[in-house]
Amino acid sequence: MRRTGPVTGLLGGSFNPAHGGHRRITLFALKALALDEAWWLVSPGNPLKPKTGMAPLAARVRSAKRMARRAPIRVTAIERDLGTRYTVDTLRALKRRYPRRRFIWLMGSDNLAQFHRWKDWRTIAREMPIAVIARPGYDGEALASPARAWLRRYRLPAARLGNRREWSAPALIELRFDPDPRSATQLRRADPDWSDAMTGAAPRDDVTHTLIKPGEPSHIAGVRTQ
Repeated sequence: MRRTGPVTGLLGGSFNPAHGGHRRITLFALKALALDEAWWLVSPGNPLKPKTGMAPLAARVRSAKRMARRAPIRVTAIERDLGTRYTVDTLRALKRRYPRRRFIWLMGSDNLAQFHRWKDWRTIAREMPIAVIARPGYDGEALASPARAWLRRYRLPAARLGNRREWSAPALIELRFDPDPRSATQLRRADPDWSDAMTGAAPRDDVTHTLIKPGEPSHIAGVRTQ
């Protein structure tokens, strides 16, 4: 099906907290892929992982919104409304809800290194193009991964993807730029109580326009795991 709406990059994560590295790689992908905008999919939480160290959803969304200021980036926790547990289900639900949009999945090379462990990862690749952004220390693992071995036959330069009249998948676009070493883990170690500063009125979801209440838990049923 031809989609004539905005071309939207999707970057998923816990954003615990959001930081300049998220912003930098997103702005780079926006330019390299000629995207109209990007959505940061702030995961409501992963019920399969421990709650320790995971800030409340409202704090993480507020953190992301501050980092996305004055950029074509929309911050959303839409997975809590979709009720999807796995990435493959989230992407399908987004395509159904926004049939005129064209989506591309953005992820770091650290995710590509273990992408073959995600549920129905080949189906994910067939749902929309995937752009992989270099991350320090993960290039070797990514190159040697089973997912990259399968996807390499579908490699495309960014310019060719942008010029396509039809949006098709699978497609793998490997983006290289000066890697950003910042990580949420490092920030939490430096300031374990960072979320205490993320107070104020309930943030509004940039896509669904619903309010995210400060007391809303991070770990709820039906959220994206992998």
